Amino acid sequence: MFALVDANSFYCSAEQVFRPDWRGKPLVVLSNNDGCIVAANRQAKALGVKKFVPYFQVKALCEKRGVIALSSNYALYGDLSMKMMQIIGRFAPEQYIYSIDESFLSFKGAAAGEGGSVAFMDIGQRIRRAVWKEARLPVSVGMGATLTLAKLAAHIAKTVPEYQGVCVIDTEGKRLDMLRRVSVGDVWGVGRKLMKKLARLNVHSAYDLSGLPYELTYKSSSKNLGHGFNIEVSRTIAELNGEPVKEWDRVHVDKKQIFSTRSLGERMTDNKEALCQALCLHVDIAAVKMRQQQSGCLQLLLFAMSSPHDTHARAFKVLHTFERPVSSSLELCRAVKQLVSRLYHKGIRYYKVGVGLMDLVSCHHQQLDMFSPLLEHPNLMPVYDKLNRRFGRGTVFVAAEGTSKSRADWTMRRTYLTPQYTTQWHCLPKINC
Repeated sequence: MFALVDANSFYCSAEQVFRPDWRGKPLVVLSNNDGCIVAANRQAKALGVKKFVPYFQVKALCEKRGVIALSSNYALYGDLSMKMMQIIGRFAPEQYIYSIDESFLSFKGAAAGEGGSVAFMDIGQRIRRAVWKEARLPVSVGMGATLTLAKLAAHIAKTVPEYQGVCVIDTEGKRLDMLRRVSVGDVWGVGRKLMKKLARLNVHSAYDLSGLPYELTYKSSSKNLGHGFNIEVSRTIAELNGEPVKEWDRVHVDKKQIFSTRSLGERMTDNKEALCQALCLHVDIAAVKMRQQQSGCLQLLLFAMSSPHDTHARAFKVLHTFERPVSSSLELCRAVKQLVSRLYHKGIRYYKVGVGLMDLVSCHHQQLDMFSPLLEHPNLMPVYDKLNRRFGRGTVFVAAEGTSKSRADWTMRRTYLTPQYTTQWHCLPKINC
């Protein structure tokens, strides 16, 4: 038996943890630069507020109906997610964190048996109570014999009130009933293109999909549905029929490319130094991620562009190749300062900038020679990263990134940002007794 624990409207729920007065009220969370609505709780959706629409289009509606709009507070979400995952992990021998708000649990060897349904239902309710008591986050729990059925059960637990946040698919009758309830578009792994292709076969529900003929062939994907579907569709159908064939990733694979991009809070015009600072900031963000997997890059990609909606949209990029793998933020920022002149053009109103660290290789396996200059700081960078992990990002930084004051004109706009209650000392909530 597998379980999927999924937080309800996680971003919105996280914002309500330290603001009990917001609980039960309509609330939305905005994307970078307060652009689009990326999260909306049940109360906001009931008032007609939809996700993934530009906020300026619905701002008047939100203000009229009392919808609370907030900027994305990633530090808060990440910290609360980590706390939630630690609580969830106590309830099973194996855990796989699928995303910031979803976690799979495996109950291998725990057969349902007599009264097993009641036992698993009790485990689900205990998980919900523990997460609410210790983290003040509402979650839904779905359980099934396969990962896909657990995901489907979690969807039902979240959307159907009668299940009170826990749905267990442990009998054949329940499986068939649940499959009939769910649209094929809500099945894990079925996207829009696949849904349109299935519609041409008159497949509209998860039950219809589970009834398609399939043949699993792990050596070749040519013998499956016969309608241009790949092996993953066959595996999804098998899982819907109770055959566990999917597994969560057990082997970590290092990334071969790492990018950091961001739209600017304010357009950047005729300010070469600010453009250089923005690029250095992003190259440092990417370098930290690269050092975490103990890699170095052989190629550095820089790009800057105006808005695609401008009358004369412009985009510029430059690719630089290093002789040896580089992971030091200092050396990467030095390369940015040498290359920025090729991106900067007077009169362009820059809207978005970004960097890419490409052709990543392991720092443990590289050929050294006597004559190439050392582009690393093996003693400095570990201390640099340790200080920022302990005291918060930006505690120490490369001077080329500029100071907080100089960044004010181009850093991400977050007008409605709430305090970072759990990661900044000055944001600790104050309680009056």
